[in-house]
Amino acid sequence: MKRKLSILVYAAAFAAAALYAQQPTAPPATRQAGPSAPAPAAQPPAAQPAGQQGDTNAYTLRLPVNEVSLIFTVTDRHGHYIPNLQQSDFALLDDRKAPAKVNSFHQQINLPLRVGILIDSSTSIRSRFQFEQQSAIEFLLEIIKARSDRAFVMDFDETPRIDQDWTNNLDGLETGVNRVHPGGGTALYDAVYTACRDKLLTERGPEPVRKAMVLISDGNDNQSRAYQDEAIKMCQRAETIIYAISTNWTPSRGKGDQALTQMAKETGGQAFFPPSVEEMSNSFHGIEEELRSQYALNYIPADFKEDGAFRPIYLYCYNRSYIVRTRTGYFAHQPQKK
Repeated sequence: MKRKLSILVYAAAFAAAALYAQQPTAPPATRQAGPSAPAPAAQPPAAQPAGQQGDTNAYTLRLPVNEVSLIFTVTDRHGHYIPNLQQSDFALLDDRKAPAKVNSFHQQINLPLRVGILIDSSTSIRSRFQFEQQSAIEFLLEIIKARSDRAFVMDFDETPRIDQDWTNNLDGLETGVNRVHPGGGTALYDAVYTACRDKLLTERGPEPVRKAMVLISDGNDNQSRAYQDEAIKMCQRAETIIYAISTNWTPSRGKGDQALTQMAKETGGQAFFPPSVEEMSNSFHGIEEELRSQYALNYIPADFKEDGAFRPIYLYCYNRSYIVRTRTGYFAHQPQKK
């Protein structure tokens, strides 16, 4: 049996390598690193609601530094989710090499959720703000089910602010969303960078978790100190998937929509473009469905080095009519200098 599995792995690697070579390489970054990292988000002055469960259960059993946990989604070309696939249906390349070992593969996972809700509260969205708040509240009420699930609420204009810290208290999350008021410019990339660095990067639970960010914005940034590529890299370090909901209701897709699409694609998520504010709830339902239709793969990369380098990931399904959506890569662990 082991010999048969080895043959399958090497065959998969050969096929994947051939296809990988045909893929277009990622375009080089056109912007340089920002002048400085954004400041931490402001914390809410109000006390936390009663019954809130915060970060009291610290996660101490961490994965070995050479193990990678990959969350991914499979759809057909019409966007319908494909369930019940097996490990043998996929081929994987990590840094252009087949993994040294696959530790586990799970279908339709039900791992605990860590969800950050980021709401653009700049002046540009004032006219549709109430609809956004109501849709976000409905989403949280539906998605935060298990006691092990957690969410936080952040809004941003020129600066990011925490309106509700990590909790599974639904009343607290609803209060956090309702605490948001529009006004000011837009520092989108600062908010994404800060949310990943300060909240999602270090978030752990008693077992592996799925981390997602729901970003509600028109995508137009005019105040950030961080650049888009810095925000994306921080999300990749935090192993966080971005689901973006555009608040641009016009038929044309502008630069803001392109920015949302790029951030979602690079992190393994999806951008949604509801045609009107009244239909925003459909986008939230789409995110909820995807979060309940994911696969999880844990593996040990070949020739792994603790050098902090970015390692690209290429995962595909042998059935080429299926589309696999996952993050484009990750940053290897790098030991801290003593």
